[in-house]
Amino acid sequence: MSGFASARQKMVDGQVRTSDVTDHRIIDAMLAVPREDFVPESKRALAYLDLDLEVSENAAVKRYLLKPQLTAKLLQAAGIAANDSVLIVGCATGYVVALAARLAARVTGIETDSALVARGQAALAESGIQNVTLKTTELLQGDPENAPYDAIILGGATETTTEILCEQLKEGGRLVGVFATTRPPRAMVVTRSHGDFGTRVLFDAAAPILPGFERVPAFVF
Repeated sequence: MSGFASARQKMVDGQVRTSDVTDHRIIDAMLAVPREDFVPESKRALAYLDLDLEVSENAAVKRYLLKPQLTAKLLQAAGIAANDSVLIVGCATGYVVALAARLAARVTGIETDSALVARGQAALAESGIQNVTLKTTELLQGDPENAPYDAIILGGATETTTEILCEQLKEGGRLVGVFATTRPPRAMVVTRSHGDFGTRVLFDAAAPILPGFERVPAFVF
């Protein structure tokens, strides 16, 4: 077993299986997708560590791959079925897109940085993954052109509301992410049902804030 393959196995055994991730499809995807291909060359040795890994070298806005444990738990909470269409908001270099592509029929990833999108497209092509699309756009606007989606996953935390994204869910659709609107921040799932939206807290979690999802400072006298 190669060094990266061994590190991938240890990541799954030590970070994913121990975190109540029981969906074998997610475990199989995380064992199959080479995470090191989605990080800069200088950080490949860090690819399987339990940390939010910055992948935006020399960019104006820092972007990250979320911790493997959190990534797996959000994927599981999204309840992705084989015929689902999925939107990844803040896909960075496309690692979560690659994982979701093994679970769903169609996956779209959006990111603000065109250089990251180009790197992600190259990594996905190298992996032979074809049921995916990456776009450069403002994250808060989502992807209305191809909505509605069965599942939307935030690739980072939000300090603001997500109504625009929620409106892009199908009936029965789920949006999952880390909501830093409370203290402590919590992973939550928002479900669309009969035209309304219900929210359920999943677990305490922390993640870097997505660009455009920062809290608007209140004016103080």
